[in-house]
Amino acid sequence: MNATLHALAAMSDDRFLAIYESLLNEGFGPLDGEVAKALKFRPHAIKKLPLAQRSKHAKRLIERANNVELAYELLGGYLMDKSPDLVTDFLDATGVEHDQGMIENTGEQVPDAAKIPAAVEQLDGKYDPQDVSLYLALSTITWPQVEAFQTLWESRAGAAS
Repeated sequence: MNATLHALAAMSDDRFLAIYESLLNEGFGPLDGEVAKALKFRPHAIKKLPLAQRSKHAKRLIERANNVELAYELLGGYLMDKSPDLVTDFLDATGVEHDQGMIENTGEQVPDAAKIPAAVEQLDGKYDPQDVSLYLALSTITWPQVEAFQTLWESRAGAAS
């Protein structure tokens, strides 16, 4: 299973709700349109459903569709919104050029694999380790050629299980 989908599947409903809630825009969650469509609601009527129920439906939609891209976008959006410094601190620590966390070419801008373990250790001391683990899951997709991400992600996912 893909790391982002695995992270999503292993995530508690409360944790996913917190992520979903952090991405609200004018009272709408990031996937409320898709949730409304699946439940055969009118788009604006979805707001009548409690946010906890909307987020559960959203999580199930991603999981059922096995939608790696949507999981990546949702979790990446959460990290860039809630903890942009986590992202920039990691990129700085591993020598990746970026503009406020945005990388122009991930094929050319690859983290120094030798620096990844120390960077992750520093992030764990400064940020929520669950968010650091999410970043590692995302990094397995961003840089699939860097084996250190998959190895670290698997060790953390195994410890969390």
